[in-house]
Amino acid sequence: MEPLIIQHKQEQISQLIRRHIKNDGVYETSIPKLFLIKESLETEPVHRLYHPCFCVITQGEKEVQLADTTYRYGSFNYLVASADLPVTGKVIHATPSQPYLALKLEFTREQVLEVWEQCESLPLKSKQSDQALFVHQLDSDLLDAVERLLRLLDNPKDIAVLAPIFMKEILYKVLQGPYGRVLAQMVLEDSHAYQVREIIAYMVNNYDKKIKIKELSEMVNMSPASLHRHFKAVTTMTPIQFQKQIRLQEARRLLLAEPVDITQVVFRVGYESSSQFSREYSRMFGRSPREDQMAVKRKYRQQVNG
Repeated sequence: MEPLIIQHKQEQISQLIRRHIKNDGVYETSIPKLFLIKESLETEPVHRLYHPCFCVITQGEKEVQLADTTYRYGSFNYLVASADLPVTGKVIHATPSQPYLALKLEFTREQVLEVWEQCESLPLKSKQSDQALFVHQLDSDLLDAVERLLRLLDNPKDIAVLAPIFMKEILYKVLQGPYGRVLAQMVLEDSHAYQVREIIAYMVNNYDKKIKIKELSEMVNMSPASLHRHFKAVTTMTPIQFQKQIRLQEARRLLLAEPVDITQVVFRVGYESSSQFSREYSRMFGRSPREDQMAVKRKYRQQVNG
């Protein structure tokens, strides 16, 4: 019975999404940090930095890759990222008649902490470091909260008062679930995962600088070996691999979005060697920086010329 209820609720939420977005793409709504997404065709891999977020697909399927780990989820699952993570995502099931429809709700540590402090029946504190990205099965109660939030788009005057309440309800439901401890770790200051998240925040803001594991470990009062172990447990990557992903994603954004010279980009994102940059860029994106730039220009010309 539950799968039929979930399917019905997904159809209702899909109708809401269709009503508020007509064209393909990612659209920020009038509800703070709520994004609606539509894709009528399967997509090429898209590399981006996920901020802490809760994602639900109401139609279609998607693959999200974090380093060497791939997550596949669709309309009966939700995905949560509890830290900033460089991921690769692609829509793997979408057609013009049955487009991919989804929503993404970003949240902050402060919002999770507010829910945590007000509730008693939540995950116990643990120093265990869990992977900061997970997919789990939806239930009808969680979908009810999502639908309530989305329906505010039809009543903008209610957003300021009710959106924070429904946001808290969604976070509360996730915290109550089997992966609640993963979300809780971002607010528990005595956990190793919390310390890793502090390092992640520093690295995201200083990706172009040289990093030294010893200095990072001193920032959070951990040994280099302990930092390395817990960082990999949370992100599936070493700090060096994480920084490389962030650098290359930013380099690609600059190359494809701005009229910049490749050599400028190399040093702007913190590389000292153009050959090393080209090698690692090609390995990650499947073509050289120059080929990538040219491919985007060709696609733009094709769109302009119809």
